[in-house]
Amino acid sequence: MVTAYGQLTYCTNIHGGEDWDQHFESLRIHFPQIKQKVSPIQPMGIGLRLADLASTRLAQPDRLEEFKDWLAQVDGYVFTLNGFPFGAFHDTKVKEHVHAPDWTTDERLQYTKRLFTILGQLLPVGMDGGISTSPLGYRHRYNHSETAWRDMRKRATAQIVDVASDLHQRWLEHGRTLHLDIEPEPDGVLETGPEFIDWFVTELIPTGVKHLSAKFGMTPSEADEALKRYVRLCYDVCHFALGYEHHRTVVDELGRHGIKIGKFQISAALKAHLPQEEADRAAIGAAFQAFDEPTYLHQVLARQKGGAIRRFKDLPDAADALWDPNTEEWRSHFHVPIFLEDLGRLQSTQSDIRDVLNIQREYALTRHLEVETYTWGVLPHELQLPIADSISRELHWVLNEMETRS
Repeated sequence: MVTAYGQLTYCTNIHGGEDWDQHFESLRIHFPQIKQKVSPIQPMGIGLRLADLASTRLAQPDRLEEFKDWLAQVDGYVFTLNGFPFGAFHDTKVKEHVHAPDWTTDERLQYTKRLFTILGQLLPVGMDGGISTSPLGYRHRYNHSETAWRDMRKRATAQIVDVASDLHQRWLEHGRTLHLDIEPEPDGVLETGPEFIDWFVTELIPTGVKHLSAKFGMTPSEADEALKRYVRLCYDVCHFALGYEHHRTVVDELGRHGIKIGKFQISAALKAHLPQEEADRAAIGAAFQAFDEPTYLHQVLARQKGGAIRRFKDLPDAADALWDPNTEEWRSHFHVPIFLEDLGRLQSTQSDIRDVLNIQREYALTRHLEVETYTWGVLPHELQLPIADSISRELHWVLNEMETRS
């Protein structure tokens, strides 16, 4: 829905269905219930997640017209897509495969272009539209050698520039502003705010300016401006909180370079301070292990005395480090409900969401706000609620935070 601080929605990656017919059926069931609870009078946007298979189906004219008709009936619209997971995202072992195929591949390139074609058909007049995507690929597939690391980044960057070129052509033809929103996350090739900014400035800009200048006859300044219009940051609050990043510092550095935020994904991770007593540490470790399920990666980032960060690929990999007396805090990659801050022995990074919402209130950095809690089905049983109730509660929590602090 449209709020004073941006368009607020939720990401439909919570709904299963890699095929379009399956996903559409989930939308038919859940979205009207959520809209009735949250936005019964005004139109409500959808943060649509489309797998590759679903996108090939929806791209067919008859399916697209059917979906448009349904959106009109339920008073909904689409302004942002999640193009990060290419394939299956539920009821299977996803783990590091969430990045595959990565940005070195033609499959990822063509999938993303297809999503932009669909979004261009669905986006209401006068709105900008964005698609979030993988931070180039999975870090540990390429960091075994300097050559593999360099070649991967060069190829992936060229592919991103290809998309930016395609988006500029669409803008010339239709006047629609569409943008690709890169989403840093733990163990991504681009893992942190500083890594994203460094890549953008030192790799994307030089490659993109050269390409756009040659193809469209732009000056270097015009090409630089175009790249910053079409390639943006997807700021997933959970991911930045996991890295103990200071949100205002990241935002200030983005502003210094003129880099835009395409979307704030409103999400929370798990955290806990680790006391010195072994019994208390054991209890906290057991509480974390209750969230160790086989579908997704749950990286652990352990802050040491002095501020250094130790990184672990998944919860089981961090087990022995629980007893390191130099470790002060654990944070783990598990998108827990954003309306929960106290989870017993564990807490959530909800305060980071409040910090980011304050920044958005001050600076209006984007018009796209998307709640992204996709783990309802793998949460411990006591935290599970009916999907429509859970999502509605999250959206109401955001609305309340916006209104009470304005």
